[in-house]
Amino acid sequence: MTSVTAFAPATVSNVACGFDVLGFPLQAPGDEVTATFGADGVRIADILNDGGRLPRDASRNTAGVAVQALLSRLGERRGMTLTIRKGLPLSSGLGGSAASAAAAVVAVNALVGAHAALDVLVEAALEGERLGAGSAHADNIAPCLCGGLVLVRRASPPDIIRLPVPDGLTAVVVHPNLEIETAKARELLGDTVSLRDAVRQWANLGTFVDGLHRGDFAQIARSLEDTIAEPRRAPLVPGLAQIKGAAADAGALGCSLSGSGPSLFALCQTPTVARVVAEAMTTAVKTHIGGDPRVYVSPIAAQGAHVTSSCGS
Repeated sequence: MTSVTAFAPATVSNVACGFDVLGFPLQAPGDEVTATFGADGVRIADILNDGGRLPRDASRNTAGVAVQALLSRLGERRGMTLTIRKGLPLSSGLGGSAASAAAAVVAVNALVGAHAALDVLVEAALEGERLGAGSAHADNIAPCLCGGLVLVRRASPPDIIRLPVPDGLTAVVVHPNLEIETAKARELLGDTVSLRDAVRQWANLGTFVDGLHRGDFAQIARSLEDTIAEPRRAPLVPGLAQIKGAAADAGALGCSLSGSGPSLFALCQTPTVARVVAEAMTTAVKTHIGGDPRVYVSPIAAQGAHVTSSCGS
């Protein structure tokens, strides 16, 4: 093959009670990366749909850094040229830096015929995430590459646990016309939390995981509470409490920030409920933030980043 294109989906991370450890992908939108053989090293040929805002220097680009990390791990000396097509809005809380890194390593892995283990791809993509998000947390990278609802016990070396997804569970994501840089949002968190908040978060996380295994939607609903990140980030999203209230009134199991925001996600018991919740959240966002938000309704995608096309010599 002379070129390979891979797609990597948007991801919801934290999932309320799982700060830095829970995440899941949507079916769409996502980023695409095309990899071709090139001169020595890694080069970015073009980035589409970013308004010229992302660095073209591969050493400063999440996809470029991830690919260089993968090539080093594989002992691969051939050069790579990448073309990135952004389908995710920038600084949206939907895992945009992770998606570019994940799509890039999947495309390059296929192009060189390495058949690298998933853990190798995760660790390489994490180097890109470290650059883009300021730290190598895997709650976007892991679900983006693995698919499904995952719990990251440890980022490096990866220890990723795939959790069951009850039938019907559907996600709503609403992205308002705001941007929040992940690195800056993490600065708001500080380095310590109260023991009371930590204990409540642990209890919610355990309850959530057990609820997934039981398919107990009432238990899942009780657990979708964030006592760690959301209280500190709430001022970044005007009307957050009201938007969450609108989601709950419309039948959502729970609603919280997606990653560091400004996107919000809700989990719903059925696709029918999800569509009603999406309308309610959209109205609330227009009222409290303004503009026309982007709205996505999706099951939790079973498939993560994958090759979509390839060309031979």
